[in-house]
Amino acid sequence: MTDPTPRFWVIFFAVYEALPRQGPGSRACTARALGLCRERPPTPAILDLGCGVGGQTLHLAELTAGSIVAMDRHAPSIARLTATLAERGLASRIQAIVGDMADPKQPPGSFDLVWSEGALYNIGIAKALRIGHDLLRPGGYLAFTDAAWWDDFYTPMEQRIDQLRRTDAQDAEALAILEQMAEEPAMHRRSSEHSASEFFVTRRP
Repeated sequence: MTDPTPRFWVIFFAVYEALPRQGPGSRACTARALGLCRERPPTPAILDLGCGVGGQTLHLAELTAGSIVAMDRHAPSIARLTATLAERGLASRIQAIVGDMADPKQPPGSFDLVWSEGALYNIGIAKALRIGHDLLRPGGYLAFTDAAWWDDFYTPMEQRIDQLRRTDAQDAEALAILEQMAEEPAMHRRSSEHSASEFFVTRRP
């Protein structure tokens, strides 16, 4: 793919903002990884980095009794999550904020669990590990993933791309951008035997 143009980002967010989550993952993956954080406190303080519209944030709220700070740099995603929290009566437990996971500006040592699904690769794992270490209390967990592919991510993505292809059927530039975006799920479909779902759970000493 060539360097993104301003129009690319318009189409990109038209696709991604309509999805239930903005990166690979599923509730089952979240629950399985959370189960590996065996010594977390009963009501953990959780930071969800790169939360998007909060698909996994809501799963964490269902699976724990903790308080959650959900952070994403894209303000429209945070606005959508904030509305969802109000609708579901979760605003007292989950704080949705605009912020940069590369510089989260949260107090050091203030979280029992730092979570990120399909986002940390954007800043590099080495940097993410350093940030996680600084944010965690001793014994806290950093859990992150970027490779659980289909039902909750690529299938909705393909459906949304098809919808926009119909909407923008007379717009050659939009169709070309959508074709570029469609290549990602198509590539993983072609090489699905080589794809794996990986969830990494680390712990601060």
